[in-house]
Amino acid sequence: MKKTIEYLEINNSKQCIAVSSTKSARPILLYLHGGPGDAAMPLVAKYNKGLEDIFTVVILEQRGAGKSYYPFSEAENITIDTYVEDIFTLTKMLLERFHQDKLCLVGHSWGSVLGLKFIQRYPDLVHAYVGCGQVVNMKKSSQIARDFALQKNIEQKNNKLIAKLEAVDCSYMQETWLNDLLFVTKQVIRHGGSVYGKKDFNRFVLDFLFSSDYTFKELINRQKGSLQTIKYLWHELMGVDFENTTDYDVPVIFVQGRGDYQVSSILVHDYFQTINTNKQFFWFENSCHFPQWSEPEKFNEVMKLIVAI
Repeated sequence: MKKTIEYLEINNSKQCIAVSSTKSARPILLYLHGGPGDAAMPLVAKYNKGLEDIFTVVILEQRGAGKSYYPFSEAENITIDTYVEDIFTLTKMLLERFHQDKLCLVGHSWGSVLGLKFIQRYPDLVHAYVGCGQVVNMKKSSQIARDFALQKNIEQKNNKLIAKLEAVDCSYMQETWLNDLLFVTKQVIRHGGSVYGKKDFNRFVLDFLFSSDYTFKELINRQKGSLQTIKYLWHELMGVDFENTTDYDVPVIFVQGRGDYQVSSILVHDYFQTINTNKQFFWFENSCHFPQWSEPEKFNEVMKLIVAI
């Protein structure tokens, strides 16, 4: 089976998916990218190519993101639930197409919010859920990210940056919230808390630039989609807190980079201890926020395990 890229009408929105597998009739794996709005089709295709030997891999470019970009309108009332229902509609399409009862779900970062909400609402459709760079409590995670960046700058005696970081309100409800968020995120990245061994995202940017799946216009649209989706959804995202949800009717696997300070892996490990579910936890020692791409072979090995659950 060759890779296909196609557009589907999902809840009144044209959305792009890539479907690939080395054989038909493999279990379906649906990948939910991060962001919000940060499409990842070329990255999954490159770093996680081995998954096609295990699954029929489906990569969704979520509404308004990447190859699914379009300008949002206030009349749409886009919320987190909008995305959960998009995933439900797509899941039903995929299960019918491939004659299966359930699929496996991977959610990365923002996609992990959608993933946990999805298995709460539709557990009967999911064989197993893998949370990667999992979001647990956004308020706490945002504070940890800021504190990490602040400590690194204190160690380096960057007084101007120290003062600027100390002034940031990590609730991100202030008038300057977007600039503050982008500033803190940039500082976390620069000090190695996001991409393992790197101080920028250049590696991933180049993967997009050299991808045959993306036109120049789509590269521009990816940037537009990322920014607009953050603007529409970040305040709702800041209210996300799964800490009091301790029971799931689906096996839950967490894959976490030891050095993740973009979305705190410490919070995930603490949360893992509290859930009363068929569960597994995997530390990736040479990863931060992107274990699936920093240690792809190890990630693919973990994914093999979930088929047998």
